[in-house]
Amino acid sequence: MSKKVSVWTSNRFWQRSAAWVTGVASILLIWLTFDTMSQIGMGTNEDLESGVIKRVPAPTVINYKITYEASDKRGHEVPVIGEKEKFFGRDDYSEEEATALLHLGKLGSQAKNCMNCHTLLGNGAYYAPDLTKAWLDPKWEQYMAMTGKDTKEEAIAEFLQNPSSYPSHQRMMPNLGITAEEAKGLVAFLKHMSSIDTNGFPRNFGKIQGAVDAK
Repeated sequence: MSKKVSVWTSNRFWQRSAAWVTGVASILLIWLTFDTMSQIGMGTNEDLESGVIKRVPAPTVINYKITYEASDKRGHEVPVIGEKEKFFGRDDYSEEEATALLHLGKLGSQAKNCMNCHTLLGNGAYYAPDLTKAWLDPKWEQYMAMTGKDTKEEAIAEFLQNPSSYPSHQRMMPNLGITAEEAKGLVAFLKHMSSIDTNGFPRNFGKIQGAVDAK
């Protein structure tokens, strides 16, 4: 009389189970990889012109007005890309020009080690304000008055070049020797970063800063 062996103690059962789990997990991982790539892939200028909004818009989004609004459907704030607006006097930057400007800004943020004090897209420190949606902060209007500049981008660029002349709070930004061209690139980088759909990160930015629905 053969002894009945429980399935839970069967090596064959666990080998088959491991093979099935590995196979399903591999397929799921491949699917998630392709889905993630499509989600984080940068859009094109044609997307913007046709009203197709990607999570990471094209560099030419600097030619457009960007706002931050609460979405009841998604339960958090989302960036909204609106009509054309001037950026340093222009709203016709080509994809090549905008890409070069953003590249300059990104390199500038790395060279000046911005993340030593700030947070960018979840990376960095918390000594100074989070810069992920800094472009949308309505307090820049105060800097327009302080710097005597007519536009927000010019006021931000002036502040970046001469932060000690316009102290924001006790944790004053040091003078990093940022040039006018570097400042322009950094402002473009900040504007583009604000257009990225980060699923509401940083949480409650709009409510804290008053940036949602222009409140």
